[in-house]
Amino acid sequence: MPKSLKLKLEKIRNQKYKSKDFIIADAKDGDLAMGITTPGPLRDNQGKIIQGFKKLKDYKKAMEVMTKSNLVDIMLMSASVGEYLVEKKIFKSSPVTPAIRMNDTSDIWLMRNSNYRSTNPRPFRSARIDRVSKLVNLGLFSVTFSKNVDFDLAMLNSYRNFRMESLKYKFSHFLEVFNPPIDIGMNNEELGDYVNDCIIKAIAGQTKEERPLFLKIAYNGPKAMEDLASYDPENLIVGILGGSKGTTRDCFELIHKASKYGAKVALFGRKINLSEDPIGLVKLMRKVVEENTTPKEAVKIYHDQLNKKKLIPDRSLKKDLEITDSILKL
Repeated sequence: MPKSLKLKLEKIRNQKYKSKDFIIADAKDGDLAMGITTPGPLRDNQGKIIQGFKKLKDYKKAMEVMTKSNLVDIMLMSASVGEYLVEKKIFKSSPVTPAIRMNDTSDIWLMRNSNYRSTNPRPFRSARIDRVSKLVNLGLFSVTFSKNVDFDLAMLNSYRNFRMESLKYKFSHFLEVFNPPIDIGMNNEELGDYVNDCIIKAIAGQTKEERPLFLKIAYNGPKAMEDLASYDPENLIVGILGGSKGTTRDCFELIHKASKYGAKVALFGRKINLSEDPIGLVKLMRKVVEENTTPKEAVKIYHDQLNKKKLIPDRSLKKDLEITDSILKL
């Protein structure tokens, strides 16, 4: 079956993009970051959070359910989970493209009782491209810049080495660029400008065959998103990452504003996985982008759907309508 990702990327590159061509990825690669807590909290039959965490089998099942819904274009996984689901052939007759996270820099080490994000991020790679390339032909590679020449040089060298391997195995990738986890003395606008310039610097030395298919970056406000998305739209496709769970309004507001200012891709992990109704949430994410449903209205529809399914929301409607991420208020 034709993969929706390939078809949509072709339309974007050929300047034939329409809102229905917006790409959504379910980022289920959290086991490379958070360990046992990754699958999320346990819920009872009414969806109410109870003590304890789901298991890996639940996480895998959620990936199967989302893949079968055809609501997303990419399913991003760790190598171990990706191997299991690819061998189970859930992607064989599906328009969804399987992808595997190819590295796990220290700033995504979010294990309980750890403090890795209190220092400059270091490059690290668990997945082996010689093994992963036998399963899928798309991977995510991430870098994080922190305004330190030694640490940033290590990141760029690691990325260069990965690209060299990718060419050998004819392996495609998309590039994730995180905001620095530490304070580097910049306000929001300065940070957005800095990260944007780092991205362009990182890809300017690449030939066409080694460039990322698209970007996955933090939303640093309207100006930063518009500046990057309009810089080279024929060759540089910009996508956003979801970050922490936040409120349901945060989720819809993020995809609305990112799309409005030029993003063509959204790659959400915790926002989807930790929601009361992941399928219902992604359906409404698409309505926000494709049908101009307002984020506020989408939250109300979401709560109405939870009520009809007899699921208890994590927050009251009033609380869930709040924007809690300050960058989304700009």
